[in-house]
Amino acid sequence: MSHTASFGSITILAVALSAALAAAVAPDKIPASGGDITIQPINHATLQVTHGGRVIDVDPVSQANFGSLPAPDIILITDIHPDHLDPAAVAKLKKAGTKIVAPAAAASKLEGAVVMKNGETKDVDGVSIEAVPMYNLQRGPSPGQLFHDKGRGNGYVVTLGGKRIYVAGDTECVPEMKALKNIDVAFVPMNLPYTMPPSEAAECVKAFKPKIVYPYHYRGSNLDEFATALKDSGVEVRIRDWYAK
Repeated sequence: MSHTASFGSITILAVALSAALAAAVAPDKIPASGGDITIQPINHATLQVTHGGRVIDVDPVSQANFGSLPAPDIILITDIHPDHLDPAAVAKLKKAGTKIVAPAAAASKLEGAVVMKNGETKDVDGVSIEAVPMYNLQRGPSPGQLFHDKGRGNGYVVTLGGKRIYVAGDTECVPEMKALKNIDVAFVPMNLPYTMPPSEAAECVKAFKPKIVYPYHYRGSNLDEFATALKDSGVEVRIRDWYAK
């Protein structure tokens, strides 16, 4: 009886695990020097980027399903809001030697974090990382307030295999985004009221012209509007399901 119960429990666990792993969105490959870069959308604002055995997690949170994905060498945190900063998830995912990069407002909640300010570039574990301002210009919870103040959070440009990968974080179409150069892959948010609508995001993408753009952090947004606005722009739009159940 005990053996049967144990076997049944193992079978149920295996089925549940298989279902969880099957739910993950298939990864994309970006050709780069030293081998392909793997882009793994995970959930909302959470993703994993790997190259040459190096693993980078962006904004890991507890509701994101990492399944059997490898532990990160670097964790990037963009902001203090709970869909970006989850100290418990960071503690669970990191391994010995994992480097955590965060703006000062978030670093105070993360043991041993490397603090980066807007505009800084640092070499972290052999990876060049640039902190880009992310903020609201006009949108906020009430008059005179903004959801994201300039200087509090970071977007990041990460260079891997000669490719420049930009993760925007929560931001509107700010001048610093429009001024970016030589971006190969960009992750751009587009959900109201916290960031910007698809039309505004598309106009920003047209300004800095990444080779590939992924809409992310888009819950409830019209992605067809975004893709249509970028038709014939020369920018490849990759729409993936960041909210797969």
